[in-house]
Amino acid sequence: MKLPNGVTGFYNSEADKPPQTDGKQFKQLCFSVATNNAGRILEFNSPRYPANFYSAHVEMRGNQFYVLLNEHYPFIAFASIVDDGNLEFKDEPVLSQEFKPFYDVLTVNELNELIKHKPQKNELNPAEWEQIFYWKPETVGQILFNYWD
Repeated sequence: MKLPNGVTGFYNSEADKPPQTDGKQFKQLCFSVATNNAGRILEFNSPRYPANFYSAHVEMRGNQFYVLLNEHYPFIAFASIVDDGNLEFKDEPVLSQEFKPFYDVLTVNELNELIKHKPQKNELNPAEWEQIFYWKPETVGQILFNYWD
């Protein structure tokens, strides 16, 4: 997977500053998808230091899970656990289809891809590499959805 500049939320200069995703659109879509599937949003969080992602805590048909959106790029993930750096990703095939017209919905296989060495396909900036060397993430998902400070 290609890792774009600023996906972690870190940058050294305005030239490296990443884009922002539309949190309002994400929130509206989460409420709409939940309602259309007999569910509800229990909590919605905008990115707050040190997290670099939006999260919607969803309850649907007796199950609870999270929908995550990277703050800077339109990457969506689903997770069963979101707890201060501990993320357990999961697939939600039915809901994925509803988000795909708007976002790049990542699978558990993509998110759990191991980072064994410096990824070859990337546009990460020097500030991001500093964070990666410090925090030592093991997977792509830990880079895309992080709690780094």
